Amino acid sequence: MSAADAVTDSLRNLRARFLDVRDGKPADYIPQLALADPDAFGLALVSMDGHRYSAGEADIPFTLQSVSKPFVYALALSVLGLDEVSRWVGAEPSGEAFNAISLEPDTGRPANAMVNAGAIVTTALIPDTPDEPAFDRILRCLGRFAGRGLDVDEEVFSSESTTGDRNRALAYLIRSTGTMPVDPVLAVDRYFRQCAIRVTAVDLATMAATLAYGGVNPVTGEEVVSAEVAARVLAVMATCGMYDGSGDWLLRVGLPAKSGVSGGLIAVGPARFGVATYSPPLDDTGGSVRGHAALETLSRRYGLHLMLNPALPGSTVTLVTTADDLPSAPSAERERVLHEQVGVVVAQGSIDFTAAERVLYALDESGPNGGSVVLDLHDVTAIDSVALAMLHTGLARLLSDGRRAAVVDPRGLLGPPDVVRNGTGQDLPRYATREDAVEGCAQALAGEGRAGTTRWRRPTRGGR
Repeated sequence: MSAADAVTDSLRNLRARFLDVRDGKPADYIPQLALADPDAFGLALVSMDGHRYSAGEADIPFTLQSVSKPFVYALALSVLGLDEVSRWVGAEPSGEAFNAISLEPDTGRPANAMVNAGAIVTTALIPDTPDEPAFDRILRCLGRFAGRGLDVDEEVFSSESTTGDRNRALAYLIRSTGTMPVDPVLAVDRYFRQCAIRVTAVDLATMAATLAYGGVNPVTGEEVVSAEVAARVLAVMATCGMYDGSGDWLLRVGLPAKSGVSGGLIAVGPARFGVATYSPPLDDTGGSVRGHAALETLSRRYGLHLMLNPALPGSTVTLVTTADDLPSAPSAERERVLHEQVGVVVAQGSIDFTAAERVLYALDESGPNGGSVVLDLHDVTAIDSVALAMLHTGLARLLSDGRRAAVVDPRGLLGPPDVVRNGTGQDLPRYATREDAVEGCAQALAGEGRAGTTRWRRPTRGGR
């Protein structure tokens, strides 16, 4: 049990709320997709620190389908540049379904890279190299986004290829306008393979988080594409990623997103997180019914809309250490041993959902199991209601796991004593200064006879 499990609890609550929704049905125009379990429902979120959270069927493999489109578009932009890609594919919302004939009247270009016509051309733009065929480049690139090697579901590929005459017709129509760079048969075969790449919801959340983090995979630390490319992909996702429902999605959810007919759905909070859902039943636009409802609720509940003003990324937690590393630490051995068992987390600024996740994760890292932790909120200016509930829940989890906690909260941002007691299950000691809080925790440990000699080593920060 950890404080950061409060984030997982949020995903579990969303899953529980929408699990019984029975609207929609799995895609059946690709026969293999119709075999998916309609009750499967998984959610995953990956933060900019590479912390991974999930609930439900988040590790069940399924095929990317149209969720592959933004990532192949990113590869095309990286290889060829915006001007060259834009010669072949536009960037305007089509206002039409994903498989519509969305071609510009004068140029014959597909409207954008998120509809099938534009995605087929985008895939065709990826060149072979002497060392690597084009599809292998695509597969490797998407694996770098996911942070692991991916493969193709050959049964889904075969099923899609057998029933994909509309996409073949689109490819031949595009070639007739002069905007298909390779043979249509080759282009569509490569596109079908791209759609049949297997992932999980956790993979998708990692891929989305890579776009959110300016093209750097927050789990592996690898730069997959440049920040400029990531920004351009997010722009197209925001305006075109949900097809003829893109405007309503941006209005209500406010996050760049992309859906797929296998039931996958991703959304991106730039510089904040990547989130994904998997649930096969689809609505009339080809998007996951449960996924859409869950992400709309997540955005509204936690204030994630792009047009709202979030806390500055990376600025919330300014110190994670143990008290023996503070300038005020005593020199006597017995006292220093006690101070080694007191973790210290210092936060600043305004705390919202994203910032609260950073604080919760820092609390888990801040000291040994069974030790104490001081949460210093002296420089915190505000905590919104969502973040306050998360902090209360996280502190309650720490306390139930046997760790003692104390807070420096001169503004009373955690709430009156009775509110804190109800939220955490205990009376949290409050102190005026960090030094007083550390000393209070150390004295409490001394009273428990905790002056051992085993020195705790802080773990390396990383994804979970």
